[in-house]
Amino acid sequence: MKFMKLGTRPDTFYTEEATRTVVSDVPSDVTIRINNVSYLLHKFPLLPKCGLLQRLYTESEDSISSHVTLDLTDIPGGDEAFELCAKFCYGITINLSAHNFVSAFCAAKFLRMTEAVENGNFIVKLEAFFSSCILESWKDPILTLQNSERVYEWSENLGIVRRCIESIVDKILTPPTKVTWSYTYTRPGYEKKRNQSVPKDWWTEDISFLNIDMFRCIVAAIKSTNTLPPQLIGEALHVYACRWLPEITEHNRPKSEASTSKTEYSPNRQRNILETVVGLIPSDYKGSVSIKFLLRLLSTANFLAVSAVTKTELLRLSGLQLEDAALNDLLLPSQNSVYDIDLVQTVLESFLRQWKRQAATTSSDAILKIGKLVDSYLQVAAKDPEMPVQKLASLAETLPRIARPIHDDLYMAVNTYLKEHPDLSKADKKQLCRVLDCQKLSPQVRGHAVRNERLPLRTVVQVLFFEQEKVNSATDIEHEQLNRNDLRKIKSSGDEKSLKARGNRASTPGTSGVQENLRMSDDKMELRQEPSFKIRQVTEPETEKTGFGVKLNSHEKAQMRRIYERTYR
Repeated sequence: MKFMKLGTRPDTFYTEEATRTVVSDVPSDVTIRINNVSYLLHKFPLLPKCGLLQRLYTESEDSISSHVTLDLTDIPGGDEAFELCAKFCYGITINLSAHNFVSAFCAAKFLRMTEAVENGNFIVKLEAFFSSCILESWKDPILTLQNSERVYEWSENLGIVRRCIESIVDKILTPPTKVTWSYTYTRPGYEKKRNQSVPKDWWTEDISFLNIDMFRCIVAAIKSTNTLPPQLIGEALHVYACRWLPEITEHNRPKSEASTSKTEYSPNRQRNILETVVGLIPSDYKGSVSIKFLLRLLSTANFLAVSAVTKTELLRLSGLQLEDAALNDLLLPSQNSVYDIDLVQTVLESFLRQWKRQAATTSSDAILKIGKLVDSYLQVAAKDPEMPVQKLASLAETLPRIARPIHDDLYMAVNTYLKEHPDLSKADKKQLCRVLDCQKLSPQVRGHAVRNERLPLRTVVQVLFFEQEKVNSATDIEHEQLNRNDLRKIKSSGDEKSLKARGNRASTPGTSGVQENLRMSDDKMELRQEPSFKIRQVTEPETEKTGFGVKLNSHEKAQMRRIYERTYR
């Protein structure tokens, strides 16, 4: 931080009964009132340097008297700023920095301490310090903006805010290899070493200390240049949100800082911060911010009741990047339960709307990845003791069929929910199990389902039915294959007999070559088989086995088919 020292005399100001005065052998002849503070000073050091005080003194009704009282309630910066100007007039030593520059400059402008009043006046010295010291450094313009909040209107009108923002933006756009000034960078795992290259996002942490309006101006100015990649702008937004929105990543900041942000900002101000951050996200570039950050913003947005426009944009961006999410990114807390399943469903619906519009031109990898992600989330959410069965079933049914070629993961989620909620009613069990497609279960999972006492009987019967159908289908295929092999053998035998018949016909004249069970026509042979009849003795009702070793007789198979037909028709 740069400093400027003005004056040589020691500080002789002191307070006596809420009145500030200066040690002097000459009695005071002017009183300056600023709110509840009074200054007993002297006309001779003040009036030659302050054009406003000259005018007020001449217009005062007490100007002919030995003591004049002037009211300066409207002075920007209050009594502290005025005291800096008064000490400059007295030649008392003052130290100027980015912390007190703004208030001193605005107060000097208010008092008209210009060159027209006296050469080498306060304003010209302040402007030189501002241009040559504050604007040339990195952190001083940021500190100056922070200290301009109390007198923001004055700072903006005098060009302080604009010039500080331009200085900050120019330095942000400087290539990292040319960064020579100090900066704040406290990322986990980063240790600043000598001759170490400057990280590309070196500037994001320092500007996160600014209020949201000034931060917005800086980011908007950076975006307008189209110089930095969107990922860097997204990182700046992430750092800022983590600092001022405690619900985003509270564990990444010190507890003292988190509590400060909670108490300092009301819900209305936090809502303004969130809406501004969302409005600054480079929406034309997918991946400028992470899906984890978007989901946390959306969760906080629901809590703060942000505008519909902001929420719609967050849903669109989250749906656009949902395929990049990991399971932990979806495990967001809810006010009524452990996990916010409603948020996951709304984001999934947003993804599906965008996916359907592009389904003709995109591969199925994305929807299959989403299917696995949602089923993994269902397995975790099923352990939530406060999770309603309707919400779990609704999320499971939201996925299209193409996203779930195998229902093994979904079965695990259903089984987990039934295990964690043993008091579930029969109707709720049926509603939950209705999402399962028994035909898409693997043989191992079907074997588990048949012996699963938690499943409704109807679901078990469906599993048995589909298993029986598969067994019958496999048996039919096997029989068909055996019949084909038998026909090949018979045909091969017929060919051999035909060759023998031709040989006999050639060696024995007068033989017709026509045998009783052999017919030849157009060089084709057909063998008539003698019919055979076999009698099988049936000693017990016909039964068949499923793939799990469970015997079903004809009566049980008919009953099972009726249950299946009632279920699906």
